[in-house]
Amino acid sequence: MWTRERLAEISPVGHRPQGLDGQILALAVPALGALVAEPLFVLVDSAVVGHLGTAPLAGLALASTVLMTVIGLCVFLAYATTAAVARRLGAGDRGGALQVGVDGMWLALGLGVVLAAATWWSAPWLVEALGASGEVAQQAVIYLRWSSPGLPGMLLVLASTGALRGLLDTRTPLVVAAVGAVVNAALNVLLVYGVGMGIAGSGLGTALTQLGMAAALVVVVVRGARGSGAQLRPAAGGIWANARAGTPLFVRTLSLRLAILLTVWVATGLGAVELAGHQVVNAVWGLAAFALDALAIAAQALVGHALGAADIPHVRAVLRRTLQWGVGGGAALGVVVGGLSWFYVPLFTSDDDVRRTAVAALVVAAVTMPMAGWVFVLDGVLIGAGDGRFLAWAGMATLVVYVPFALAVRQSAPPGAAGLAWLWAAFAGIFMLARAVTTGWRARGTAWMITGA
Repeated sequence: MWTRERLAEISPVGHRPQGLDGQILALAVPALGALVAEPLFVLVDSAVVGHLGTAPLAGLALASTVLMTVIGLCVFLAYATTAAVARRLGAGDRGGALQVGVDGMWLALGLGVVLAAATWWSAPWLVEALGASGEVAQQAVIYLRWSSPGLPGMLLVLASTGALRGLLDTRTPLVVAAVGAVVNAALNVLLVYGVGMGIAGSGLGTALTQLGMAAALVVVVVRGARGSGAQLRPAAGGIWANARAGTPLFVRTLSLRLAILLTVWVATGLGAVELAGHQVVNAVWGLAAFALDALAIAAQALVGHALGAADIPHVRAVLRRTLQWGVGGGAALGVVVGGLSWFYVPLFTSDDDVRRTAVAALVVAAVTMPMAGWVFVLDGVLIGAGDGRFLAWAGMATLVVYVPFALAVRQSAPPGAAGLAWLWAAFAGIFMLARAVTTGWRARGTAWMITGA
């Protein structure tokens, strides 16, 4: 948990007593635990709602897709805040660091209220746009409307988590996420079955949990802000500065989401078996991505802190070592994902055709995982450096590179396992290679190494 004593462990030039590996792991391991919070909420909701019947479960699938998309696009609230807070902390400006965190939370609150109202009002149209009708659409709308009040809470969680990461504290978000997962499960069971609210109870339980998590994290940041003399009132200048810093990262995230949606669209066109196989591969890829993203979060905080302290040698050391961790970790994950695929894929499906299709694509994805580790870490390094504008342009450029390959797969790929393998060669190979080239080229230079607060 973040305390004055914990911050005191950081020397003026950005080094801590333990070695660099210790710093990386101390940030990455708790971050990994906190990253799974929102997917765990969806998993628990699915398990509880699934016993209500097919229509509620299908409705939950649609509603959670909408909510996860909204939350995913707002991840810039965490990333931009992490970089700015870490930079000011490294420069020795603890009050300024916490002021950025407070301003980021005000931005998250305002944006969350607007998005919650928009989601509640537009729920029927959003569900219809996804192709739902009848009872499934009705259940999806119910869940969306009961869970939408939790959006301000979840966005506050993102912003406050970003502030704490910038303060080199990933443990507090982990504790809050773990408690939140337990509370969410209990509330879901109580409201869905005990109170008899059905799918509405699941949405309400999740919203209450998200608001509770936000309250806990806000209290931690506010205590630190008061102790450092930061202002707690909303300041238009600070909120606008956070919004400006976050906009390029929003564009970067949007480019990734569009690439993912394009991949799903292509998989849908390949056929039902290929789409089912893609779902399996995507689930495994997403799990591996959590581990690599945790390293990226550590890189964000350490690079931002070192740049704030004007310690370029330490920036280079963090870059070099986190890349080694990323590539090595990606290789290890690749061995597990590819080598054991035939054994764990049956846990997802009993259909032999889907199994063969998924295994073929998983082997392709596994080969690319060392490169994915490289990409994730460099993404984190450049985010930590506040190089969002480059990442926005690079994100759109890599999307442009990927589109013709994805379209070619949809048009010309053979049926079955080979077709899905082609698709994952395009996504995990071509798309990730384009990201590796652009971020690697940027990292080789020094334009992103801007020091000071």
